[in-house]
Amino acid sequence: MNSNDQASIEIDVFYLLRKLWSKKFFIIFIALVVGTVALLGSIFLIKPKYTSTTRIYVVSKTADNITSQDLQAGSYLVNDYKEVITSSEVLSSVIDQQKLALSTSELSDMITVDIPTDTRVISISVEDTDAQEAADIANAVREIAAEKIKAVTKVDDVTTLEAAATPKHPSSPNVKKNLALGMLVGGALAVIVILVVEVLDDRVRRPEDIEEVLGMTLLGVVPDIDKM
Repeated sequence: MNSNDQASIEIDVFYLLRKLWSKKFFIIFIALVVGTVALLGSIFLIKPKYTSTTRIYVVSKTADNITSQDLQAGSYLVNDYKEVITSSEVLSSVIDQQKLALSTSELSDMITVDIPTDTRVISISVEDTDAQEAADIANAVREIAAEKIKAVTKVDDVTTLEAAATPKHPSSPNVKKNLALGMLVGGALAVIVILVVEVLDDRVRRPEDIEEVLGMTLLGVVPDIDKM
């Protein structure tokens, strides 16, 4: 690419940047409109959900001398505990106890089990549209799963580190995040539309357009008498 081509590209880029700057209020307007739509949709159309979390700690107390191999084996078993917690038997018992109008699959989708690396701490989170119900289900899952873990893995103790409390604020939707994302998308769409219109517009609007299309030096410009 020679220097003339590079200069031409630079002129085009600067022209588009100036065009975007001249349309800045339009871009801001579209960003505000889309952001407002996202905000109103988050408030009125999306039903808020609440997340309640309980934590348990699983440890065996039977051995007097616990070796590093025992601790490592216990860490591997934590993944087994996760499967026990989300097993159909545990979920069915929770549904019966709480009298939930849910299937085990639907309840499973509401539950998230998180196990930090190299720990035996298990976090059980439940997301529900009802804050109190989210806490009740989380505590029920903890109680029933604790007994099941003892029966299956033969551990002596499953300690409750933290009981699930009724959340005061919804975990979703994130209204501020949706507003910011809406404004970002709106602004980006406005910029794309402006650029596409300018690129596809093949009308001659500037003296430089003639030089670029015909590759000839412009001798002069005839003034528009109506604008004089």
